[in-house]
Amino acid sequence: MYAKSVLEAIQSFHGELTALRRDIHANPELGFQEVRTSGLVANALQALGYTVHRGVGKTGVVGVLEGKRNLSGRSIGLRADMDALPILEQGAAAYASTNPGVMHACGHDGHTTVLLGAARYLAETRNFDGQVVLIFQPAEEGLGGAQAMLDDGLFERFPCDAIYALHNWPGLAPGVIGVNPGPMMAAADHFEITIEGRGGHGAHAYQTNDPIVIAAQLITALQTIVSRNVPAPESAVVTVAAVNAGNLQAMNVIPRDARMVGTVRTFSPAVQSQVIQRMEEVVAGIAAAFKAKIDMKYHRLFPATINTPEHAAFVAEVATELFGEEMVIPNLTPSMGSEDFSVMLQHRPGAYFRLGQGGAESGCVLHNSAFDFNDAVIPAGSAMFCRLVERSMPLTTA
Repeated sequence: MYAKSVLEAIQSFHGELTALRRDIHANPELGFQEVRTSGLVANALQALGYTVHRGVGKTGVVGVLEGKRNLSGRSIGLRADMDALPILEQGAAAYASTNPGVMHACGHDGHTTVLLGAARYLAETRNFDGQVVLIFQPAEEGLGGAQAMLDDGLFERFPCDAIYALHNWPGLAPGVIGVNPGPMMAAADHFEITIEGRGGHGAHAYQTNDPIVIAAQLITALQTIVSRNVPAPESAVVTVAAVNAGNLQAMNVIPRDARMVGTVRTFSPAVQSQVIQRMEEVVAGIAAAFKAKIDMKYHRLFPATINTPEHAAFVAEVATELFGEEMVIPNLTPSMGSEDFSVMLQHRPGAYFRLGQGGAESGCVLHNSAFDFNDAVIPAGSAMFCRLVERSMPLTTA
């Protein structure tokens, strides 16, 4: 079967890809600082015959390649993220991070390698009619690298009829492909709340307007928003992630103010708007009840990652062709995590899918200081990208 030969061809240079992935892992770079990584990517693409565009969205790279023919006029985009996280690596691998306090704790080193593996196979075979656009994105981890590439004219300069991306998933067995015909990842919003009360002596609390007590009431009230306002079939999360008030050395001092920050996660724009409205109402109500000044700043960071149903179904079909039905989950449960590939999907149809790598059962989870990408699944990811291209733009008899 032809699909199997694609996987076999990529497996033939699996060792080189593994060495490349481990080199990237040993030299991690934070968002918009991926100078070495983007240079490595650009040089590799150029050596393969791609037309290379550097500095797209600051440190992003785009490689363009035509197939054996380009009569279809179609173009398929494939995207991988390149940035690392500000985490001190605890792993004992020989290729552990050489950049203290920075590590590839989310597997972007693997994603970059998977796309470079696809780049090599596509360049060596060119078994498609059209154009492939390889997008190596910077700064996915909360810094808006996808939007930076869009602001730099990504789809105007490199038109794509559809676009695809993958992410490793420790919760799935190695090689399993998971996709959903709708939401894959949640919208990620942040909020900051400042409570201005009146400080004083801890022994004379009646003379104060204690911002810590107000904060406690507010935190409890915020936790009722999802349970008592969002319909049960919908999903939402409101998390207060940090609270700052007072001085641990001043045990008899009530502070003047308190500050808290947190995140909101939703899939539906309607639920997102509902949560924001209720947060504003709760804040105003608590402020009135305690005669305090409470200020909330709400930031919409990334929208939900929503797959186009037909492209998600296509991913499942290609994965079934490659690996068999038992290795495909076509209705994967969405994650409350977020992904800025979502903004690309707002401009072009496509799909975001999971590449199972295992490890969750032993604590090897995303954003963990001991995380490591599973090199064994590199060929599977590369083959998925290649077959998405070949199936989208098939060569026909002239």
